[in-house]
Amino acid sequence: MKKFLSLVLAIAMVMACACFAGCGSKSMTVEEGKLIMVTNAEFPPYEYKEGDSIVGIDAEVAALIAEKLGLELEIADVAFDSIIPGVQSGKYDMGMAGMTVSAERQKKVNFSDSYATGVQVVIVNEGSDIQTIDDLEGKKIGAQQGTTGYIYASKSPENGGYGEENVIGYDSGAVAVEALKGGKVDCVIIDNEPAKAYVKANPGLKILSTEFAVENYAICFAKDNTELQEKVNAALKELIDDGSVKKVIDKYITAE
Repeated sequence: MKKFLSLVLAIAMVMACACFAGCGSKSMTVEEGKLIMVTNAEFPPYEYKEGDSIVGIDAEVAALIAEKLGLELEIADVAFDSIIPGVQSGKYDMGMAGMTVSAERQKKVNFSDSYATGVQVVIVNEGSDIQTIDDLEGKKIGAQQGTTGYIYASKSPENGGYGEENVIGYDSGAVAVEALKGGKVDCVIIDNEPAKAYVKANPGLKILSTEFAVENYAICFAKDNTELQEKVNAALKELIDDGSVKKVIDKYITAE
């Protein structure tokens, strides 16, 4: 009987510890005192690398949020389509990568209030017969894998897209642009700000005057991490209200 009672008590203690560990894993941050943001640092001016450092709009806004929360910011750089799974699993606290709020993504993660507006545009070679987005039907379209440009374009024509068979996904916008220059695709769908940087760096390319889509950017969180979502929203509201977010955006995106 004593052995039986000892076994029961041991099992009870293990279960209690497991419960405590499980509950703790859903706390505000993965590691005490840190705010771990995951991004894809190939999306200037929102996030990109200068040497070994990740800089840009999202990096600076995240740093301001971390400061408001009394936390140290740590930034992880992964492939874009690894961001949501990493946030879902709890490996990272939040994802911030010029990420558009969409119905499909909202099934997987929660989002903060929007902090910026993005415009999806189309890059083509100068002299291309593609003059507006109405000319994309039947063309080979390049886009970064997992981005909204890729998702929108891959939809069936009945749902406003061009069909998966006409869209090629690449690891980054830069690789997609190289494919365009090499004649592997007829155009590239990408956010307006990195599009301007790619066109400036690559003579012979241009951006169509008609917009492909207008989107709201926000920060994503695991579905069960509502505490952090609420705290970040509160900090973000203060930073928007006092002009700090606009100051960061204006630093990287100048009026033309």
